[in-house]
Amino acid sequence: MKTFSRLILLLMLVSLSGVASAQSKKDLEKQKSKIEQEIKKLSNELSQAKKKKNQSTKQLDILDKKIKERTKLINNINGQMNHLSIEIGKAQDSIVVMRSRIDSLKVEYAHILKVLYRERDNLNKMVLLVDNDAYNKAYLRIKYFKEYSRYRAHQANFIKEREQELESVQLDLQRQKDEKSILLQQENNNKKQLAKEQQQQQKSYKSAKQREQQLSKQLTQKENQKKQLQQQIQRIINEEIAKAAASKKKSSSAASNSSSSTASTSAPSKSENIDEALSANFVENKGRLSWPVSYTKVSREYGTYNHSSGGKNMNNGIDLITSPGVAVYAVFEGVVSRVFTCPNGTKGIIIRHGDYMSVYANLGSVAVSEGAKVKTRQSIGTVYIASDGTSEFSFQLWNGQQSQNPRSWLR
Repeated sequence: MKTFSRLILLLMLVSLSGVASAQSKKDLEKQKSKIEQEIKKLSNELSQAKKKKNQSTKQLDILDKKIKERTKLINNINGQMNHLSIEIGKAQDSIVVMRSRIDSLKVEYAHILKVLYRERDNLNKMVLLVDNDAYNKAYLRIKYFKEYSRYRAHQANFIKEREQELESVQLDLQRQKDEKSILLQQENNNKKQLAKEQQQQQKSYKSAKQREQQLSKQLTQKENQKKQLQQQIQRIINEEIAKAAASKKKSSSAASNSSSSTASTSAPSKSENIDEALSANFVENKGRLSWPVSYTKVSREYGTYNHSSGGKNMNNGIDLITSPGVAVYAVFEGVVSRVFTCPNGTKGIIIRHGDYMSVYANLGSVAVSEGAKVKTRQSIGTVYIASDGTSEFSFQLWNGQQSQNPRSWLR
């Protein structure tokens, strides 16, 4: 009976440990479900990010998070398998104990059957008829046999119940093994997926690095083109000033050699009067000039700036992000003094307003020619559309050789 008590105690301990393990296992399953949902969410975000251009940084960020969640999932599955291993070990131990106990009960039961069978043959019915004392002993013996038989039946039922319990434990053990096998398969699948994601991560890092180098190269090239454009415009402005000065000198020389009166030689020419009037009119409209384009964003203000490729550049005007191919308008009436090609292959226009000049660069098309007179708000071309579908426009104002901040002149 002591063995039986120890068996009951062992079963209780296994049962209690099973409840504790089940509770911990339940928490792990909840955590696993949550992690799987997070991975699914991140997979959707990554898929959306891949559909959009220039989002390599976001893709890498999402991929990093996904790899971390995948690692958590693998650790979670390992935790569940460890719990199952403990439960399986305990179940196997209990099976060994139960089998040992059942084997002992069967041996004891076989011994009882032998005793009952042997004593039955020793009972002489004739003795019972003549020997009263023997009769009494036989009666007691038969009563003892009946009790022993009941005990035998009890033992047989007890053995049957223990075998049923053993079968239940074995079934539970098989269930746990099957569950562990499923988790092991999930772990292997997630490890394979993790390896793919890590390869994708390395590929994305490499792609992002190449993209970064490419962008850096493009920015350097763009900044060099901007610098060349500034120098080109400065050179053209100087040429225009020199050309205007030469024209005035030639006009004055022609007037002085004329056979007209002395008063007429000292009077300014008609063109000089027109230029002075236009300059004066231009100055009077300072702060009231209309913007040359409709823009969405200012990409670079007037003045010195530090560029990403290193060093400093001077922006003699203002750079504007526009809708693709929008129209460009003259900010004031004047004469087209130059149509030129920019370093990046786009077009540029310079309009003279007396002593002032307005510059329109990065045009895709030009609607005026050199020497043409233009009116205020007259369309003179369209903004260039880059290969990525974007448009950026540069505008400058000059008074002689001095660049002006366009914001001071535009309303």
